[in-house]
Amino acid sequence: MPTLLGRFSDQLYAMARIVIGLLFACHGAQKLFGVLGGTWQLGDAEGLFAGSIELVGGSLVALGLASSIAAFVASGEMAVAYFRAHAPIGFWPIQNGGEWAVLYCFFFLYVAAQGSGRFSLDAFVRRRRAALESAAASGNPSARAAAR
Repeated sequence: MPTLLGRFSDQLYAMARIVIGLLFACHGAQKLFGVLGGTWQLGDAEGLFAGSIELVGGSLVALGLASSIAAFVASGEMAVAYFRAHAPIGFWPIQNGGEWAVLYCFFFLYVAAQGSGRFSLDAFVRRRRAALESAAASGNPSARAAAR
């Protein structure tokens, strides 16, 4: 059965990946730089580690560069965050304030399985490399030089 927005699934996936990746990166910027209403957590090893994963991982996911690896690490970080900070307060995420941790965890798990997608730096690099290799195989001397 065709869906209303099915023909835009690649574009919508890219938009979700970019927006959610940037939001996640903002959480890292809060921890590392004390910006966007956050507080520095550089004295706390956990905060420094989490902020680094969030800033770098969120940026990579947003750019679509090594998204599967970055998203897998970010998903794991959010699972740990949920069980360390939220689960002890209560079972249900709606009661313990862990909705965002659960949402990020499962979105990043989906990105880890799905990959960067059609509209990503990974896809651009793959297309560029394939075009250069194709041109080099065709015997074009300038393309051969560019492929090296």
